[in-house]
Amino acid sequence: MFKSVAAKMMTSTTTMEFTSSLKPTTTTSIPLIRFPSPNRLNQIPTRIRLRRFSSSSSCSLSSSSAASYENEPVSLGHLTRPDFPILHQKVNEKKLVYLDNAATSQKPSVVLTALQNYYESYNANVHRGVHKLSKLATDDYELARKKVASFINAGDPCEIVFTKNATEAINLVAYSWGLSNLRPGDEIILTVAEHHSAMVPWQLVAQKSGAVLRFASLTKHEVPDVGAILEMMSKKTKLVVVHHVSNVLASILPIEEIVLSAHAFGAKVLVDACQSVPHMVVDVQDLGADFLVASSHKVRCVLLWSINFYLVLRVDDQTPQMCGPTGVGFLYGKSELLDAMPPFLGGGEMISDVYLDHSTYADPPSRFEAGTPAIGEAIGLGAAIDYLSGIGMQKIHDYEMELADYLYESLQSVPNLRIYGPKPSRTVQRAALCSFNVENIQSTDLATLLDQLHGVAIRSGHHCAQPLHRHLGINASARASLYFYNTKDDVDYFIEALKDTITFFSEIRKMQTLHLGSSH
Repeated sequence: MFKSVAAKMMTSTTTMEFTSSLKPTTTTSIPLIRFPSPNRLNQIPTRIRLRRFSSSSSCSLSSSSAASYENEPVSLGHLTRPDFPILHQKVNEKKLVYLDNAATSQKPSVVLTALQNYYESYNANVHRGVHKLSKLATDDYELARKKVASFINAGDPCEIVFTKNATEAINLVAYSWGLSNLRPGDEIILTVAEHHSAMVPWQLVAQKSGAVLRFASLTKHEVPDVGAILEMMSKKTKLVVVHHVSNVLASILPIEEIVLSAHAFGAKVLVDACQSVPHMVVDVQDLGADFLVASSHKVRCVLLWSINFYLVLRVDDQTPQMCGPTGVGFLYGKSELLDAMPPFLGGGEMISDVYLDHSTYADPPSRFEAGTPAIGEAIGLGAAIDYLSGIGMQKIHDYEMELADYLYESLQSVPNLRIYGPKPSRTVQRAALCSFNVENIQSTDLATLLDQLHGVAIRSGHHCAQPLHRHLGINASARASLYFYNTKDDVDYFIEALKDTITFFSEIRKMQTLHLGSSH
């Protein structure tokens, strides 16, 4: 029977091919194994086939698991799921279990309605027309700016610059503030755990300015070494670039301590808050922020400490999670810093007067918003802020901390699985995500089968953090990340599906061994 199944698998022409290394222990060559499609998997004997959970439910809980929830109050996840239409669909004949929120969050109906209403009722360019549609569009666009300012407690809406994503916002800071202030020999301190979008712009600026990049490593607990960051600081330090929450390690840095030390040396601090703003309460006035970055489609809120940093909304793979649309982000910057910064992009909207030989520029934020902005997306972001504020950011944060512990503990029950980042404790909090690897199985293979056979969406790859993965001695990892609309049921289903996937690959290896033995 094994030989028959192996033969079928080796001759299958399906495109569902995996990268897991199933190398033989002898020098005998064998055909490339191509894994069968889900339909062909139904023909494989039950004892070596992945269990296909019931398509009538996104979670197939054991009786003991179900009983444990009978007396629990209804969770925030269960209460808010009806607001997210996308979560109520089938993927590969299974109900979707979406655990890729660190890449992007799903959108509630109120955000979709706001976008539709704009495009159906008052689609027009902003700041450039006197007709009614243009006035309506301008009013709602600027209202969205006021909502962002209120959400993070900025002192003035003019301290909020809309960008297309967090990557653009960080580049804005790098090329406008960085090239104007950095000189040869000046130092920029980062960590090895930074997202590419918080690292590459400063590499480019360092090449142009002669500034030097210095990197803090990880502690034995796989947390960026704050002690090393503080020890690196000197009069040469002009900028510290750090994440608040790691999109790989789930670690949370003590930003207040870092900022106080940096300011003592006269340095500025830029905080990548893409994985924190969507999950906690943020008050930039309490933080004393210089610059901070975050993103509309990822906004998840994390409690931030007192810092000086730019806040930029990011649309890349960090992030996410504000339940807002893609294509829009924002930069928070102290007004005195923005006033002194030159334009980043030239064009319409950002000017005061244009002559043949020179131009004068508008005040911030218009100075940094050249061209037609993402109007509908900004309005959608405003609707997302209203939605999150209605729930309460502290309530979201508290619930996610509960989910974070549950996810970590559940993954620990899986044999031969390695979780990256610190272990949660009374003094150590993790964000609601876990990056992990399973021995002898490629992360992409895990993610593919979880999607194809169970409708579970997780991330696989380097998560835009290649230097961090190299430091950990790996090329890639799998990542499950949660948001407030997820539930413990989702975690339970994911763990069962993961265990079945691991069993499947184990059986494949046994089949390969049998095939090798029979070929001699």
